[in-house]
Amino acid sequence: MRKRISLLAAAGLVAVGLAATPANAADPVLTLTSPAEVGLFPHPGDTGKPKKATVDFRVENKGGAPFDNEATYTIDLSALKGVVDVALTREQAQGCTLAATAVTCKDWGIWPGGQIVSLDLTAAKGSRTGTVVDLTMTGAAEGATFTPATTKVKIGGPDLAMEKARLKAKVDPGERQPVPIVFGNKGTESVKGVALELRTTHGLGLVEQYDNCAYSQDDSANQPWNVGWGTTVCTFDNEIKPGEVWEIAGSLTLEAAPHGFMEGFIYGVHQAGSEAKSVQKSSTPRTGKQLGLKTRSAKAAPQTSDLDPWNNQHEFDFQVRNTADLVASPTFLKGKAGDTVKAQLGFRNDGPAWVAYLRSGEDVAMADIVIPAGAKVTKKPNRCTGVTAEGGYREQQLGAPRYFCSTKHVIGENQQYGFPFELKIEKVIADATGSVSVGQWTPEGADPQSWDPNHANNKAAVVINGKAPVPTPTPAPTTASPSPTASTSPGATPGTSATPSPGASTGGKSPQGGLAETGAATGPVLIAGIALVAAGGAVFLAFRRRANGRA
Repeated sequence: MRKRISLLAAAGLVAVGLAATPANAADPVLTLTSPAEVGLFPHPGDTGKPKKATVDFRVENKGGAPFDNEATYTIDLSALKGVVDVALTREQAQGCTLAATAVTCKDWGIWPGGQIVSLDLTAAKGSRTGTVVDLTMTGAAEGATFTPATTKVKIGGPDLAMEKARLKAKVDPGERQPVPIVFGNKGTESVKGVALELRTTHGLGLVEQYDNCAYSQDDSANQPWNVGWGTTVCTFDNEIKPGEVWEIAGSLTLEAAPHGFMEGFIYGVHQAGSEAKSVQKSSTPRTGKQLGLKTRSAKAAPQTSDLDPWNNQHEFDFQVRNTADLVASPTFLKGKAGDTVKAQLGFRNDGPAWVAYLRSGEDVAMADIVIPAGAKVTKKPNRCTGVTAEGGYREQQLGAPRYFCSTKHVIGENQQYGFPFELKIEKVIADATGSVSVGQWTPEGADPQSWDPNHANNKAAVVINGKAPVPTPTPAPTTASPSPTASTSPGATPGTSATPSPGASTGGKSPQGGLAETGAATGPVLIAGIALVAAGGAVFLAFRRRANGRA
């Protein structure tokens, strides 16, 4: 098992040395960075094989001026002898050599945020739990001054671990189910104060509210309202000692909304105060009720320091038995020869469900638009591709007879989805008729989605200089009980569908009340890095460490 300590800005783990005075005022000051602190599993670990932590060293050129000279970087290993074993990672060892007392790297030029080297660290045989040593990098180059970076390496530490909850994966709109929250400390040190963080997608919600919980909704302006995740953070001042297992003392209940469809739930625990600061507004109710914690067991099987952030949280995918009716919008335009008319060509979602491919980020649907005869497209949306009349490749994008227009990865319930076109009427043809069809992408055009209950309304006319038809009754649905087919899980190929993988845990309580073994825990970055979500989509929860806390 390996955990990576990276220096992305989101991790908030940058530690830099004291500013050095440049030898020449004109010389750039280059900043070396590394994690503030990293904990290592005590030797030899529960598997008998030392577990690695990977530490990245980087260099920042905050002045912005380019620097192209050769630089030499040195990492002093003398303090680590007998405490920490060091190895160069294979993928980040170019230009670096490892000796008994130092790592030396040479490189030309400084790139913004450039990575110098990654080191694999393990606790040495005979090292003592609680020992702390410094791992320091310095740099030297003609015409530049470097500020050093130091990472404190500690043997041992706390390790909060969340047990997978046994949840029902397929539910009906309005259905409720309790959420059993059980976690423990599998590390070597206590944690004073913890935060329980729960995230739900648009079609899920928590029923209860408590005074020691804060509630927020991701409705930022750069995201559609229906992509937002609801976040609940409950804080507790309990001390969680090594080997202890705790559970909530109170009720937490999930409810599927009427518009629920393919939903996600993320739940995790971390040291209070180590969570990333949210930019969303949060509210704290005044209910007079507190969510509490209680010990479930005096002892749990020791495992692994947050030490290991990968077992702090889990995720669960829900399939709500629901449908979403995509209805193509008829369009009627009028104009004289030479006129340019504007048109919103598309469809609407009559629900009741929203549809969101949050994991894969693939498009929910496409609109297949056929342009009426006598008209030429002079302006088209970015998400529309001009094709031939048969749907084949076309170099010239304006003036195409047909367009394939893709949606984003989310379509809200009751949402109107229109693609703005401008058409020049080159020749007046009475009742010139094209069409708009909505469904999933195929090379031949839009094909109705399996979860759409009424395929008869997936196609509508686009008419120029004709009469609007008299409305007729909507035909009965062609599909009785469709099920969602596009997964919220990663790996779906754009333009295809895959059955959702709920990922329900089958594990239960382990003997003597310890944490149940329910498989590998989900990593701390879930649908963003892992970035599994398209731009503008939902960003899954990432537990982050404080700059001076555990890495």
